[in-house]
Amino acid sequence: MVNAAPSANDASPVPATRETVVSVRGLTKVFKDFWGRPKARAVDNVDFDVYRGEVFGLLGPNGSGKSTTVKMLLGLLHPTKGRIEVFGHSPRHVATKARIGYLPEESYLYRYLDSGETLDFFGNLFHLTPAERKQRSAQLLEMVGLNQVRRRNVGEFSKGMQRRIGLAQALINDPDLVILDEPTSGLDPIGCREVKDLIMALARRGKTVILSSHLLADVEDVCDRVVIYYGGRVQAMGELRQLLAKPDALRITTPVLPRETLERVLEILRREAGADAVRIDTPTQNLESYFLGVVERAKQVESTSGAISGARVAAYLRGDAEAAPARTDRVLERLTQTAPAAEPAVTVAAPAPTVDEAKLSELAGAKPAEPPPPPPAPKDTPGPVNLEAANEKLSDLLGGKS
Repeated sequence: MVNAAPSANDASPVPATRETVVSVRGLTKVFKDFWGRPKARAVDNVDFDVYRGEVFGLLGPNGSGKSTTVKMLLGLLHPTKGRIEVFGHSPRHVATKARIGYLPEESYLYRYLDSGETLDFFGNLFHLTPAERKQRSAQLLEMVGLNQVRRRNVGEFSKGMQRRIGLAQALINDPDLVILDEPTSGLDPIGCREVKDLIMALARRGKTVILSSHLLADVEDVCDRVVIYYGGRVQAMGELRQLLAKPDALRITTPVLPRETLERVLEILRREAGADAVRIDTPTQNLESYFLGVVERAKQVESTSGAISGARVAAYLRGDAEAAPARTDRVLERLTQTAPAAEPAVTVAAPAPTVDEAKLSELAGAKPAEPPPPPPAPKDTPGPVNLEAANEKLSDLLGGKS
């Protein structure tokens, strides 16, 4: 019976060359208390290899040592005992770190930066040019479905949106080794499917992906090999196809047959295997495939104010980034145009000055200001008095009175 969801086991087999990307031998990590006494043995004598172009799953219950192993692969923790090589170097090798992309279980982002500024910041840490940062940021935001909210601060994002921008920052440097810790946590089924498609696209391009997840259905869809931890030790490891196979049972899937034909087939099978060992059921698709089908049909006639599914995988991650088409028509047009004839330059001699401009400016600047007019005499001021005329008039008045 064929599963409805595609599997990376069919799409991305381990290359025949089996170039080793991660090599772990005798890895042990013991946490100690303040006095140096052993407190917990998180990882105990672990051995495994991860090859180029495969998706490797780290599985196990909480506290089994998965996160501790990841931190030692990144050089964040130093092993108590054992050896780790990543691309043939120590995990603490600076040049090796530049080839790794990491999505932690909890995204630690600067909450007051928006999506574009966040990707520009992380791209600058890898010394990408401004043009590369701008191009990759646009492609990643489109891929993870955050292009419409690129100006919102990431501190306002929901958990699912933070996982999306966290995944984008883990891929800004086009890493050769991608380590994803619970990448689909908080995502809706559409986002989960897109993350799995991205993982398989990276594997097809030859990238190596280490996936740590508690969602076993996601691991089954994309992983080539898995290792299962318990108590800090490896309890099982191998290819999923071999680990999940049941060699003592066989499933036959056929189209719907006429009842007479089905009875004859069942009679033969029951006679050979026993009546109780043969059963018939109807194949079913998984819930994820059914859900995505319903949403895809609804998308044709309905709109939503929620998250929008991203576009296809970013071009530079697929390895087929298309350069901007050259505008050959404009170039040919400019080359075939006839250049206009240049007009002869005409030189006009300036006339000789007939006025001394300096003297004129000096005179114009030294012109005295006109004095202000005298104030008018007040109207009520009496004029000069004639005393003789006044005495004669007074004498006449006195003489006539006597």
